[in-house]
Amino acid sequence: MNVAPMRGGTAVQDHVALAEIELCGELIIAASAAAERLSFDRIDEVLQVSDGPEPATAGEDLP
Repeated sequence: MNVAPMRGGTAVQDHVALAEIELCGELIIAASAAAERLSFDRIDEVLQVSDGPEPATAGEDLP
């Protein structure tokens, strides 16, 4: 079955998917450089996740 290539600038960018792919890449790099399995704390560090309070969104009052 022959399928004609798409033409005319139909490329779609999913910024969330691209960010997730980048985070997965960072995890793969960290895991390949580690001598042992990554701890949950190290995974959080690589993904830049913290247990602190979440930032306020626009329109929310700060405590």
